[in-house]
Parts: sequence; C-alpha cells; structure tokens
Amino acid sequence: MKTLFALEYYSPHIGGAEVLFKTLCEGLASEGHDITVVTLRLPNTPAFEVINDVKVHRVKAPNKGARYWFTFLSIPKVFQLSRQADLIHTTTYNGAFPAWFAGKLRRKTCVITVHEVFGSHWEELVGMSWISAKLHQLLERLIVALPFHRYISVSQYTANCLIKFGVNPEKIAVVYNGIDYNLFDSEKADGKVIRQKLGLSNEFVYMYYGRPGVSKGVEYLVQAVPLISKRIPDSKLLLILAHDPKDRYENIKRMIKDLNIKDKVILIDPVPRDELPNYIAASDCVVVPSLSEGFGFTAAEACAMGKPVVASNVASLPEVVSGKYVLVEPRNPEAIAEGVERVYKGETENSPRKIFSWDECVEGYLRVYQELVGDATQKVGR
Repeated sequence: MKTLFALEYYSPHIGGAEVLFKTLCEGLASEGHDITVVTLRLPNTPAFEVINDVKVHRVKAPNKGARYWFTFLSIPKVFQLSRQADLIHTTTYNGAFPAWFAGKLRRKTCVITVHEVFGSHWEELVGMSWISAKLHQLLERLIVALPFHRYISVSQYTANCLIKFGVNPEKIAVVYNGIDYNLFDSEKADGKVIRQKLGLSNEFVYMYYGRPGVSKGVEYLVQAVPLISKRIPDSKLLLILAHDPKDRYENIKRMIKDLNIKDKVILIDPVPRDELPNYIAASDCVVVPSLSEGFGFTAAEACAMGKPVVASNVASLPEVVSGKYVLVEPRNPEAIAEGVERVYKGETENSPRKIFSWDECVEGYLRVYQELVGDATQKVGR
C-alpha cells in the first residue's frame, strides 16, 4: 500500500503527534508499505531525505507563522505526490486542507487523525486573545467539517467531541497512541545520576515536562509552587520546558521570578528522549496540569514507569492514567498543591496499569486503511 502523509510537523520536531507519526510511518514502512511524508521544512533539515525507509519531503515556509503558511505552500507538493498514493493521511490542523483537497481532486481515500477538539473551550485557553481564539475555533470547525473518509481519534473523549460536532459515528475509529515500554522502563532508568547532576539529595521532587502550550496549564502549576512549598518545605519543581512557543516560555520564566520561587524550581531545557526516563525516575511524581488533552503522552509515560501522577480531571486524562494517581480540578493551583501533597502522603488512587501498545496502534491504523483502500472512490460524507 502506498500512503502519503501530509503533516505540518514531523521528526525532528518534538511533540506527541510527532512521536505518533514517526512511529506509525516507520512501523508501516518496516512491514513493506510505501510511505511518503510531506511536512514543514525546519531549520537545518534537507528538502528531501529517507529516514528508516520513510521518504520525507519538506516544504519551505516563512519563519513567522510557518505552520499556517504550510497549509497553502504544501498544496502543490501534496497534489503532485498524491498521484501514486492509494491513500492520503493527515492530521489536525494545518495539513488537513491540502490533504483533503488533493484527495478530492485525485479521487483518493483520505483519512484524518484528530488529536483533540477544543470547540468552545478555545476562549478559555491561557494567553490566547479573543480574536485568536475565535479564528482558531473557526479553523477547527472548518477542518472537522471537511468530508474525510474516516476520522481517527486518539481517545474515546476525542471521539465523543467529534460526534458533538456532527461527525457521523460510523466515520469515527478510536485508535489509542502507543507508549514505548522498552524505553519507559523503570528498571532500566537511573534516577540517582540525575539527582546528583541536579544537586538533589532528599528533596521531594515533582516534575513537569513538555511544551508551555496554551492548553498545557503550566502557569497553574507554577502558581502552585508557593503553596506546595508551604505544605512540603523540602520540595522542588523539576520543570523541563521547551522554548516553543517562545512568548509563553518567557512568561513562565517571568512568573518564576515574580513569585520569588527560583530556589524552588529547577528549570532546564528539553533533554534527549532516550534520557527522559532517567529524569522521570529521579522524580517522586509527575504533574500534568493540562486544560485539555486528546491523549496525554506525559501521563501515560509516567504511569508506564510506575510513577504517581497528579493530573487534571479533564478530557482524556481520566481515560489514560492508571497505577497511582490523583485527579484534580483544572485551572486550580490550590487543587494541584493538594494533589501533590496527597502523593507525598501516599494517599493516591490505585488501579491496574493500562497498556497502550505501539503494535496495537499500528495494527489499528492498518485495519482502517484496509477497510477503505479497496474502494478509494467511495462517496465521502459526514
């Protein structure tokens, strides 16, 4: 099967969606499928290369608003490469239109992976202006309204959101993302080395890692630090924070300064993925203060390592967490502080560990492809 992927970001860009599609594309290629990706060209990346049998074409765009430019500038390349494709696969948000457009003109089967749907919650996201929220809300509605052959959601929560948007349930398939259990294995991780490296001895360490995106709720976690320090004096926040988006990263740094909590926060840049389990092992719990999550890689990875998780009781997070965890009210620093204290006191919820296998994920996508590829010219609709 020849599959063309239209994705605004692909490896080496860092993010949950990038982990999914890198694993999926390489998994399909390893089984003999012909896989091609059209994606945004990042600094210091070639216009074309083959990575683990995946052909990657990168589209150059202006630095400012590059992901939005990709929506338009990628159309010629996606259309050109779609000629030989049996199926076109895209995802929310900026690769969706070029994929659908090429599929429509070429009469090709077109599938979209939907990570999360914010709907009316766009206006509640931290740091987003009213105008920006309205524009993103409109963009989301337009994308979901495009008549794809199949909508693949990464959780039942996202599937339910799509149904509320009016998508035909028969057009929706739930395929959970996977976790690399060979990587996120507590028996292989070495937290002691990281504690020594960071100058930690017996401190209680609660950790966040990821991007300071509008839906991630990092601001509320930072606001909770003074409260946690009162409850657990010998505690520190290990904050592994990406610099993108830059304005939000700088805002977090300002908050740390304004709250006078520099001595209670260890702020470091993102670490190589193969080193991340060591940092999780060095922590006493992982905090996921998100306002929304389509799946929740951070929560699932921490749970895979057997670490207690404090997570917002929203979206897909109750669906994903397992083992030792505490669910807390979102947007509430006091609730986050209470959750961390509960972990400190050993007062967590306990449940059997949930398994999210990459093999099952790839097989799930293949089942969807096989259902559709036999009749690529079938009528599409919502």
